[in-house]
Amino acid sequence: MIPLLADTTAQLLNPISSALSGDPVVLRGMAATLAAFSVRIVVAILILILTLWAANRLAGLAERAVQRVRRKSPPDRTLGAFVSGLVKYLVVAIGLIAALQQLGVQTTSVIAVLGAASLAVGLALQGTLSNVAAGVMILLQRPYRAGDRVELNGRQGVVTGMDLFNTKLEDFDGLTLYLPNGKVFGDMIVNLSQAGRRRISLTFGISYDDDLDLALALLVEIARADPRVLADPPPWSRVTELADSAVKVTLRCWSTPDDWMNLGYDLVKQVKEAFEAKGLSFPYPHQVQVEREPRVDPAS
Repeated sequence: MIPLLADTTAQLLNPISSALSGDPVVLRGMAATLAAFSVRIVVAILILILTLWAANRLAGLAERAVQRVRRKSPPDRTLGAFVSGLVKYLVVAIGLIAALQQLGVQTTSVIAVLGAASLAVGLALQGTLSNVAAGVMILLQRPYRAGDRVELNGRQGVVTGMDLFNTKLEDFDGLTLYLPNGKVFGDMIVNLSQAGRRRISLTFGISYDDDLDLALALLVEIARADPRVLADPPPWSRVTELADSAVKVTLRCWSTPDDWMNLGYDLVKQVKEAFEAKGLSFPYPHQVQVEREPRVDPAS
């Protein structure tokens, strides 16, 4: 064992000692090796530079292509930015592998290591990856966009932003909500802005002695007089219930999603004032106190 180790050490030290002694053969060999490796380094650097240029170029082309495909839809840069980033990182990964291969690194083993690492990371981040998958589906299907009024997971608000992991929602109380995309995509999504209109339905109770035709005509007249009420579909009013102490009349009309809330409250006030001005009454519950006679004991 010791002679073998000595021979190996001698083989390693001989070229170094020969080079230090000025052996021209060894020097030419080392120069040739260094020149060949220098060429490989230069080529690898050129590959990296070309990769970065191509990544930025192809990313821009991909983003513009997505915008052209969806030119009939409202402008939204989220999907284009996602596809652009995906193309960019894919090109950079291919370029890095090519540069490593040029330097003599066995890329097969590198790819195997990266694959094993990706599998381990995927198993550790199952919940996060499910949010990413749901984010991709949301970006592709576009059930809502930034600025839309939506109802997600039982919470209503305006979408202020979204990425691959979360949807950012500002509710009507001024709170900022971050909803995981996995829960958003797995539940019912209600887009309140997509149709461009929303129905208001208001029900009022009037006395059985009141004029029903007058009440129904007043409801339609009040709705038509408000400029926030859409003309198409036209306002609608009907008798909808004969309750215990009142006749229920209902007004249905349409408005934009932005006016829906305030208009509904304003119509309640206008209807009350108009009904009272025309002599129509709103029955309200009464409490009746019944006094019972004291119980008389027959035996007394």
